[in-house]
Amino acid sequence: MKTKFFIILLMLTFGFVNAQEREAEAEMNSAKGVSFDTGDMFIEGGISFSDSDDSNSYSINPKFGYLIAHNFAVGGDLDFGGSKTDATDSKTTFFGIGVFARYYFFEADSKRFKAFGDIGLGYSHARDEGNVVGGGRYDETTNGIKANITLGLNYFFTKKFAATFVLADILTYNNAKPEDGPSSNSFELNINLFNNIFAQPKFGLLYKF
Repeated sequence: MKTKFFIILLMLTFGFVNAQEREAEAEMNSAKGVSFDTGDMFIEGGISFSDSDDSNSYSINPKFGYLIAHNFAVGGDLDFGGSKTDATDSKTTFFGIGVFARYYFFEADSKRFKAFGDIGLGYSHARDEGNVVGGGRYDETTNGIKANITLGLNYFFTKKFAATFVLADILTYNNAKPEDGPSSNSFELNINLFNNIFAQPKFGLLYKF
C-alpha cells in the first residue's frame, strides 16, 4: 500500500513539474513577436546599491512611458538616492525629476530584442554634509539641470516583462548651481561606444501594459 502511495505521489509530483515547465515555456514563447502599439504604456526602473567597509550608496530611478507611435514614446522619470562615508561622517542625498522621449530603432530575435535611444531633460537637487579638514562642518545644497542622449535596449522574456540595459550616455550636459558659489557647466560627447558600451551597464526592469 505504501509503495502504491509513493508511486502515485511521485507521478503527481512529476506531472506538476512538467506542467510548470510547459507553462514557463509557453510564457517565454509568448514574448516572440511582441510589439509596442500606439497607446501602450510602460513602467520601467532600476535600482543600484553598493556597500564597502566605510561607505555605501544607493539610487532608484522609476520611469513612466506612453507610446504615441509604435516605436516612439514620451514620459517622465524620478531619480533619488544618496551615499554615506563613515570616515568623514559625510553624506549626500539627491532628488531629480525629468522628462524623456524614446525612439526604438532596431529589433531582433523575433522582436524580443529592442534597441532604443533616449533624449532626456531634468532638474536635480542635492545636499552634501560632512566634516571639514581642520575642524567644523559643511552643509551645501546644489541645484542642477541635466540633458542627455542615452543608448539602451529591452529584452522581453515574457509578453509583458522585459529586462532593460542602459549601455552608454552618448551626450551629457550638466549645469550645477551651488547655494553659496558660482555655477558650473560640463559637456561630454562620447561617440566611441565600442570601447565602453558594456563597461558599466545599468540594469532595470520594464512592465508593459
